[in-house]
Amino acid sequence: MNLEEKIKTQIRDVPNFPKSGVIYKDITPLLKDVSLSLEITDAFVRYWSKYKVDAIVGIESRGFIWGNAIAQRMKLPFVPIRKKGKLPFKTYSHKYDLEYGSAEIEIHRDGLDQGMNVLVHDDLLATGGTAKAAAELIKRSGAEIAGFSFLVELSFLQGESFLKSYGSPFHSLITY
Repeated sequence: MNLEEKIKTQIRDVPNFPKSGVIYKDITPLLKDVSLSLEITDAFVRYWSKYKVDAIVGIESRGFIWGNAIAQRMKLPFVPIRKKGKLPFKTYSHKYDLEYGSAEIEIHRDGLDQGMNVLVHDDLLATGGTAKAAAELIKRSGAEIAGFSFLVELSFLQGESFLKSYGSPFHSLITY
């Protein structure tokens, strides 16, 4: 069985979460399988090692899971992007619209250095709004977008097209 098949057999569909009509892709069963989690980390590292990446940002909260593991394996800094009010120091913030509402995320002002090439990592790409907001925070920090990395892409929501304006590489391990 290849990696994509292994991942898809472990992801749990949860109907009507967080609202009626949505089928939520629950990645938490993957976390029980240590060897599969390591295989996922290794796959991300193999892919992104071909690019110039100076730091990895992970988007709260599931982007922290493999984002930090990738950063450690690549010996790079990991910088969290969190929901508004969750970071304790001076921040940049960005407000954006979601499929069902709006949100605001933040990054520490001293989290990234000017000119760094930064990889944006999250567990899932849906419409692309959160990843685009993260990219805007990176740019506001004076850094550049090295690429976008996701465990799962819901291609029918066309989130990748929302991120094309950055001209950066895009990679997901599995697509629905």
